[in-house]
Amino acid sequence: MKIGLDIMGGDFAPGATVLGAIAAYKALEPQQQKLVLIGNKDLAQPIFAEQGFNPDLIEIIHTTEVIGMGEHPTKAITQKPNSSIGIGFRMLKEGSLDSFSSAGNTGAMLVGAMFSVKTIPGVIRPAISTIVPKLKKGYGIMLDVGANADCKPDTLLQFGVLGSLFAENIHGVHNPKVGLINIGEEEEKGNMLALATHTLMKDTNMFNFVGNVEGRDLFNDKADVIVCDGFTGNVMLKLAETFYVLTKQKGFEDEFFARFNYEQYGGSPILGVNAPVIIGHGISTPEAIKNMVLLSRSMITTKLIDKIKAAFK
Repeated sequence: MKIGLDIMGGDFAPGATVLGAIAAYKALEPQQQKLVLIGNKDLAQPIFAEQGFNPDLIEIIHTTEVIGMGEHPTKAITQKPNSSIGIGFRMLKEGSLDSFSSAGNTGAMLVGAMFSVKTIPGVIRPAISTIVPKLKKGYGIMLDVGANADCKPDTLLQFGVLGSLFAENIHGVHNPKVGLINIGEEEEKGNMLALATHTLMKDTNMFNFVGNVEGRDLFNDKADVIVCDGFTGNVMLKLAETFYVLTKQKGFEDEFFARFNYEQYGGSPILGVNAPVIIGHGISTPEAIKNMVLLSRSMITTKLIDKIKAAFK
């Protein structure tokens, strides 16, 4: 198993990414799980030296080219094939990597995934998922949270399949409950998209549909998987992220709100492409980078991609 990590992605790269890689290495099983770092080796070496870490223990693919956070995704991917993100996706496509993750340009990661390993046959549009802490215990997931601002009913139906498979295989949730975000629980509520999607989901046997859910249901146990378009999901995600920040600023310590700390989850998988691809938060810390690598490992070991392919045959 080879887990690829872009060490040039993120606001605090390569410092945070290299430190996170060192922490991840210590949590991996070196004989079976190899870490492959992609980025500027000259910048990484002093960090290894400061930490007393032998860089020969991991593989480093050297490149000085980087896709900036503000660059146009499609142009950057095509014009910078030797960037850390570009090389990562090339290796993933060739099979030299089993997964690839980066805290860099989100758009470039999404475009790169679709251009290189491509969308799984049968999947209309890949989705970005995120973790949702539950009030009592455990976690749910929400998708899409940014890949698709506008969706059609059949696309949202497929998000239900993707989310259900992820919740079951990565979080161990048996027969996950799938809910459709709406402005009311009643079937007749919502806009044209919600109404049409509800009809499709109600008639499906591909997952356990529990009906419409509202914003107030995000953190309770009504649904394990929350389905929405990327515009709605991204707004809800950014709002939820502020909970942790505000509680810290107010000096309020609480176990539930502590679980909103993005560092614990590492990153957001792109579900629906032919290989494990994870996007990290731009402000990822070493702890977040470590957990992004460990999530990559889980996606590989559970054979999640193969199970998604089987579902869409």
